[in-house]
Amino acid sequence: MSCDGLLKVLCLHGYRQTEKIFRDRTGALRKILKKYCQLVYITAPNVIPSADNDEENSKQTGWWFSTENKLYVAQDVTDCCVGFKESLETVCQILKQDGPFDGIIAFSQGACLLSIICSLKEKGDERFQNLKFAVFFAGFKSRQSQHKCYYEVPITIPSLHVIGDTDQVIQKEMSDDLLDAFTNKTIVRHTGGHFIPTTAPQKNAYIEFLKPFMNRK
Repeated sequence: MSCDGLLKVLCLHGYRQTEKIFRDRTGALRKILKKYCQLVYITAPNVIPSADNDEENSKQTGWWFSTENKLYVAQDVTDCCVGFKESLETVCQILKQDGPFDGIIAFSQGACLLSIICSLKEKGDERFQNLKFAVFFAGFKSRQSQHKCYYEVPITIPSLHVIGDTDQVIQKEMSDDLLDAFTNKTIVRHTGGHFIPTTAPQKNAYIEFLKPFMNRK
């Protein structure tokens, strides 16, 4: 719990983002949640190689890569998984150093990482036992072979899944597939694409999902 009584929530960005990029792109969400949550943003440890030496692109990061040349495609079914261990350690360090956290909000590849964190919690991993909820925006199952085991046990943490019907980056079928792994889930669908929706229906859904955790404070 944060010092002012708000829910303390870790925020995990998507592929080719950073703490700053994700913070900037979630301004509307931060406004919605400011009365309920203290949001803490972090940057993934794996820097994405820049082919043209562009300084801005060189600041982009990912939670892991699906190719040996350090790129990531969510649809890749592969044995290659570069940088995942480092990312998990980064998250664990923040949870220990700045915690306890009540939950995690995550987008795209960050949401994929969150699905694995939720599975580890389910399996009894002490590093994640304080987490009370998980929020997925454009979430999906990892298709790296090493991660298959994380989706073989039902995951019971309360979860909110926000899915865009016209998402062309993480197709809704991929997000729907992730739903099968969670038993205590709330689903919010929107007609948009690969972004975090903040119109009235979604705003109300976010607040309603978080209220029970606020009431337990």
